[in-house]
Amino acid sequence: MTERLRRALVQDKRLSATQWLVDCALAAGAFGFGVLQMTFSVNLFLPDEFTRLMLGIRSVTPSAFALLGVLLTCLPLVVREKLPWPAYAACLLFWVIFTGILDLTSLSLAGPLVALFTVAYERTRGESAAAAAIMLLCVLALPLLVPHGNTPVMNLTMLQNATLVAAVALAGYAFHVREEYVAEAQKRVSQAERLQEAERLRAQEESAKAQAEALQRVEMERVRIAREVHDITAHSLSAVNIQSAAALRLLDVDPEGARAALETVRATSKEALDEIRAMIGVLRDGTSADLGEPTSGTERLGSLVDLLEAAGVSASLDETRYERQRVSAYLDVTLFGIAREAVTNIVRHAHAESARITVATDGPFAAVEVVDDGVGSNNGEGAARETPAQEAQGHGIQGMRERVGLLGGAFEAGSIPEGGFRVFARIPLTTKGGTSVAQAAPEGESA
Repeated sequence: MTERLRRALVQDKRLSATQWLVDCALAAGAFGFGVLQMTFSVNLFLPDEFTRLMLGIRSVTPSAFALLGVLLTCLPLVVREKLPWPAYAACLLFWVIFTGILDLTSLSLAGPLVALFTVAYERTRGESAAAAAIMLLCVLALPLLVPHGNTPVMNLTMLQNATLVAAVALAGYAFHVREEYVAEAQKRVSQAERLQEAERLRAQEESAKAQAEALQRVEMERVRIAREVHDITAHSLSAVNIQSAAALRLLDVDPEGARAALETVRATSKEALDEIRAMIGVLRDGTSADLGEPTSGTERLGSLVDLLEAAGVSASLDETRYERQRVSAYLDVTLFGIAREAVTNIVRHAHAESARITVATDGPFAAVEVVDDGVGSNNGEGAARETPAQEAQGHGIQGMRERVGLLGGAFEAGSIPEGGFRVFARIPLTTKGGTSVAQAAPEGESA
C-alpha cells in the first residue's frame, strides 16, 4: 500500500467520522425541536383548557410514550447520509404509527422533514418528487383517519405540514441543482485549465521548433557562405596562377604585357580579399550589416570570359534573355557563383578550346548554363571535374548541386553526346515559406 493511498484512506475515515457526528447532532437537534413543538403547539393555539376539552383535544405533555415517538422519528437520521431512503422510510413510518395509530396528533414532523430534505438533496429529481408525494399523502390522509381529526386546529396543522413538505422538498432539490451546477462549473474550469496548459506546452514546443529551425537556417547560411569563400578563393587563385604564368613568360620578351598581367593579378587578388573579408564578417557576426558591398552577381560574368580567354579558351557570353531586374540579389549571386565554379573547373581540368556561358530568365525560372568542349567525366556525373579534396569537403559540383537544391531548383552536370561537359542549373524566382513552389527542370533542358 503506497503512502498516498494510506493518506487517502485516513482522510476518508476522518470525513466519515465527521459526517457521522454531524448526523448525530442533527438527529439530536430534531429530537429537541420535536419535543418543544409537541409541548407548546396545541397550548399555543388554544390556551383555554375548557375549549380544548370541548373540542376533544388533550393537552400535550411530554410523557415517556410521547418522547419515545419523537425519538423514533428522529433516530434514523444518524444514517441519513449513507442510507437516505431507508432513513426517510423509517422516520415517516414511525411518524405515521405514532400519529395515526397511537393518536399522538401533535407529534412533530421535524425528523421526516429532515429525511425528506436529504433524499431531495442526494437523489434524483424523480426520487425527490416520489418522496414528497408519499409524505404529502400521509400528511393529508392521516387527519381523516384519527379521532377528532376533522377540527379547525387539525386542518390548520395539516395545511401547515403540507406546506412544509412542499417547501422542504423544493429546497432540497434546489440545493441538489446548485451542487450539480457548481460541479459542472468546476469541471469546465478544470477543462479550461487543462486546455490552457496544453496550449502553453504547444506554444513552447512551437517556439522551440521555430528556434531550432532558425538555428538550422543560420547554420545552412554559414555553410553556404563557407562554400562561397571556397568558390571565390578557387576562382581567384586560378586567375592569379594563369596571369602569373603569363607574366613569367612575357617578362623578358614583352615587359608591358607582363606588367598588364601583374596588374590583373593585383586586381584579382584585391577583389578576392574584399569578398572574403565580407564573407568572414558574416561568419563572425552572424549579420550582413556594415560589411561593405555584397558579393558580386551576374554583372561580373564578363570577368569569367576574360579568365577563360586568359587561359587560352575561346569564350562567349549570352545574357540577352536574362532580365536582371526580375531576379533577387541572392539568386543573382548564386547564379554567378555556379558559373564561376564551372569556369574554374574548366580552367583547371577541362583542357578545353572553347566554352559558352548562358544566363536567362524563362517564366518563373532563372537558369545558367556553362558548356565546354574539353574533357568530360567518365560516369556522366562530373566526377572527373572534382579533386578528391573537393569531393570530401562537399565543394565543387556537389556544392553547386546542394546549393541549387536548397533553393528548390534543378541541377545537372555531366558529359554531353557531342563531346565536352555541361553544367546547368534552373532555379525558381519565387519561393513560398522558404520552400520552392517550382518543379525541377526536365532532364536535358538547357537555358
